[in-house]
Amino acid sequence: MKSLYSFYADAARIALQSIFAHKLRTFLTLIGIIIGVASVVIVGASISGFNSYVLTAVSKMLGVNHFMIARFAHQGRRTEEQRERAMRRNKRLYVEDYEWLRDRCKSCLEVGAQANNSINLKHNGRETFFTRIQGVTANMVVIEDKSIAEGRFIAQHEVEHAALVCVIGAEVKAKLFEGRDPIGQTLKIRDMPMTVVGVEEKRGSFMGQSLDNHLYIPLMTFGRLFGRRQSLELHGKASSIEMFTSTIEEARMVMRNRHKLIGEEEDTFGLVNTGDLTGQVNQFTGTIALVVTPVTLLSLLVGGIVVMNIMLVSVTERTFEIGLRKAVGARSRQILVQFLIESSLLASVGGALGLLLAGGLSWIVRVSTPIPMTITIGYVLLSLIVSGGIGLIAGIYPAYKASRLDPIVALNKS
Repeated sequence: MKSLYSFYADAARIALQSIFAHKLRTFLTLIGIIIGVASVVIVGASISGFNSYVLTAVSKMLGVNHFMIARFAHQGRRTEEQRERAMRRNKRLYVEDYEWLRDRCKSCLEVGAQANNSINLKHNGRETFFTRIQGVTANMVVIEDKSIAEGRFIAQHEVEHAALVCVIGAEVKAKLFEGRDPIGQTLKIRDMPMTVVGVEEKRGSFMGQSLDNHLYIPLMTFGRLFGRRQSLELHGKASSIEMFTSTIEEARMVMRNRHKLIGEEEDTFGLVNTGDLTGQVNQFTGTIALVVTPVTLLSLLVGGIVVMNIMLVSVTERTFEIGLRKAVGARSRQILVQFLIESSLLASVGGALGLLLAGGLSWIVRVSTPIPMTITIGYVLLSLIVSGGIGLIAGIYPAYKASRLDPIVALNKS
């Protein structure tokens, strides 16, 4: 056992000496492995980071344990025929539908409603474009886990009496009230003066679209401004993640009863929940990983071919050394293992340097963009195992060629 350990230690030492004896050639050889490993790790970090980024943005927009019932649910791909059928089948949702769901969904922690429109806002010579106006019930702050940075959210009595108040997003505050406290200020929406009572905490952007260019007004006030017969979104919240599925199913059955649907009749409304969105995001990023990862692994294959080439050169250069070692008693198997260790070590060093490069590039992306780069242990192990394995495989032919050299011929060639 001791002699075996000594053999492997000597083999590793000789391999390192050979690598460091030709530093420039070694570095040029390693570039393929370095780029390949860095590509695999960065792709993995990008996919994982994008997944986290999307799920965080969804959580900011929708909150947790939250579902929505609307006229249409924009989930998955639908054919033109399916869209037309949904247009004919699905009904608009009104305040009466909201009250029906609110009064009958017993497991719902909260049930709220929201209506949407968008306009350009002007105030003191400043202007915002395509600002989203959201008419809401007072409990939407709880349903969507909104955070209020200044002031407060809309109160229940303000919804009931169609009060002229609003809560603005961080971007609206920055553009229309730069350097001034907006609380208590008056902002005109369609020439109707609205008193600002709160500012929502900054939420950032999602896929290049601002999540802060909006304002909230009481649902009944929205009806006065834009008409009372616009279709609503009904929002619900379960008391816990364990109750989420059963709460959604109860809400669905309540709405089916409202629309007098029986048996196998299709829903005449759309239902969206954060769990489905999370699953769709995971499925989407998983598909990307299945497509992109094998492509990046091809760069490691190219690196392996370069390693094989350089090992063949090394065998040719070290013909005398091989012949001498065989002449003093080294077996063909030992020569084979010697060169396999050298090629594997070469690829492993490239893998380690590739990881360092990937870490540096991931850090640059993380600090310069809103997308987090998450280097996962799975992609690290994959890249190291594949790079080491490719180095081992790439060294098989050169090692076999070295082990088959006749010592007398090898010494004469020198």
